[in-house]
Amino acid sequence: MNPRVLIALFVVAVAALAAVLLAASDASEDDPVATAGKNFEGAVIPPGLRAPEIGLDDENGEIVRMSELRGEPVIVTFLYSNCDDSCPAQAQQVKGALNELGEDVPALAISVDPANDTAESARAFLGKQRMTGRMRFVLGQRDELEPIWDGYAIEPQLDDLDHTARIVLVDPKGVQRVGYPLDRVTPEGIAHDVRLLAAGR
Repeated sequence: MNPRVLIALFVVAVAALAAVLLAASDASEDDPVATAGKNFEGAVIPPGLRAPEIGLDDENGEIVRMSELRGEPVIVTFLYSNCDDSCPAQAQQVKGALNELGEDVPALAISVDPANDTAESARAFLGKQRMTGRMRFVLGQRDELEPIWDGYAIEPQLDDLDHTARIVLVDPKGVQRVGYPLDRVTPEGIAHDVRLLAAGR
């Protein structure tokens, strides 16, 4: 074969390969899941543990039902409205994750101090954390909240003892998938794992 033809074919092949690699690179840059890795940042929860149903009012008197939040990941955390240390930190981690995502997904704060958490104090807490409209504060009586705490293995606020500081991700099918203790969570990690769950992992 003519050497010039061979050179021309080689150049065309190199150009085609470069185009394929460039397209793959662009696709991965547009896909945060592809660029961030396929493993969860948080601790993977044993399979099949469903998120308990709620059916309680939020800070605005609207009923929260987990069954109505199917189809997208849900961020669940456990707070009390008069807390001034771990609870604001948890709320800020969730806020940072939502900012990192660039869009809001459902985020719930489950009361762990039902005797003192009221609609008014919950609204004040969310306002102070700049989470009004971005996180719903689930309120109820102790006997109504206990099945939810048990379903997430949470110890509530008791006297001067701190409650379990934990954030959990529920997948679009309503199954608990990833958990984070407060000392090992970052907004970027939550956002990364939310993206994985949204992508069907």
